[in-house]
Amino acid sequence: MSEHNHDCGCGHDHDHDHDHDHELIITMVDEDGNEIDMTMVETFNVDEQLYALLLQRNDPEADGIIVRLEEQGEEMAMLPIEDDAEWERVQQAYNELVAEQGE
Repeated sequence: MSEHNHDCGCGHDHDHDHDHDHELIITMVDEDGNEIDMTMVETFNVDEQLYALLLQRNDPEADGIIVRLEEQGEEMAMLPIEDDAEWERVQQAYNELVAEQGE
């Protein structure tokens, strides 16, 4: 993918058993030029910055990717997480969120 692809590290398969009429579908292009439909399944904040978990729409068992969301004018941009320290903070926060939801 054009985004910095990290396994979300949450330890579960992201297999959801609910209605997907409200899905936000994003078409991304991988390194080989293939289009891949991604679904934004969750957003969360870390240190006042918004992030989103994206899963492949046709393969929910595949590793998810997490991107940083930033307002650029009137639009929301998805940006890769390229800084290792930022990635560690985001991954830890996401793992804590998943643990809280599992309780």
